[in-house]
Amino acid sequence: MTSRKPKSENSIVDIARALGISPATVSRALNDNSRISEATRMRVKEMAKEMGYRHNSMASSLRNRRSNIIGLIVPRISMYFHAYFITSLQRQLQAAGYNLMICQSNDSVKLEKELANSLYSARVDALVVSLALYTEDISHFDGFLQQGIPLVFYDRVPTVETGAYVIKGDDYRGGLLAGNHLMQAGCRQMAYISGPLSCSIYQERTRGFVDALAKHGIALREDWVFHQELTAENAWNSLRKLFKGKHIPDGLFAANDTTAIAAVEFARERQIPIPDKLKIIGYSNDPRTSIITPPITSVEQYPSEMADKVADTLVGALQRQGSAVTRLGEPLVCPVDLVRRMTT
Repeated sequence: MTSRKPKSENSIVDIARALGISPATVSRALNDNSRISEATRMRVKEMAKEMGYRHNSMASSLRNRRSNIIGLIVPRISMYFHAYFITSLQRQLQAAGYNLMICQSNDSVKLEKELANSLYSARVDALVVSLALYTEDISHFDGFLQQGIPLVFYDRVPTVETGAYVIKGDDYRGGLLAGNHLMQAGCRQMAYISGPLSCSIYQERTRGFVDALAKHGIALREDWVFHQELTAENAWNSLRKLFKGKHIPDGLFAANDTTAIAAVEFARERQIPIPDKLKIIGYSNDPRTSIITPPITSVEQYPSEMADKVADTLVGALQRQGSAVTRLGEPLVCPVDLVRRMTT
């Protein structure tokens, strides 16, 4: 089988030759320059369409040193918080004239590094990142900082000082709210299923929860605390351990809603009455928590509001207006609230 050589694309020069005008005139017409008459602009655009001309945005960005593309690295697009955040951020950035290039790390540090390098090579104007679960060394983002390319960490942020913009949720308060609420609901034997402590959000949620209990003279049992990837399968494995003995918890704080939903399903299977014998709090206020039976108490993170802050910061930095909401190296903390439902 013989391979067919790709047909070379027509250029501005080809359009100019076909119309008998200069390439500069064609370029201005395609860019709607007011110096070119409406009639000429229409002739040029009709010929460009007829000849299958495609604008080379990459070449233009190299000339202008702007791509109008902002890179985004998220752990998993399927996660409710990030899916909602992306939708809101993309809408706001497009309104400001920017396109969003979305990548997911799948919580792989290796892939996160590769994506950072690829987006840097693609000459994105800025980068937004929510870190993978086990990312502790953030040196793979140094190139952006060194070249003055705006870099925003959000939600899962570095646990070390950085010269980037940092916008995060008040995860400490989220843990505090969960602990206080379980105590007020009468719980005294509480379990906690959290994510890995390499990740900033689980460090803060853990600290808040532990502090809330300590204020009431309650300490968590070590064998009732789990730090793991928050999948449904891991949740079920942990719940089996929690409820296999004579002494069982009367309250559970789950550091994400997937785990909280698994806990409700586990309790239903084991015929453990909720909230009479077990009270459950999740985190993120995933829409599923309001439709499951019973509906789950959860901590609302307001992803759309966080996207507002990220968008304002990016546009301010890119347009050299100064950040409207935060400054480099000074974390902006977004509020959270407890949404009480039938599991407590």
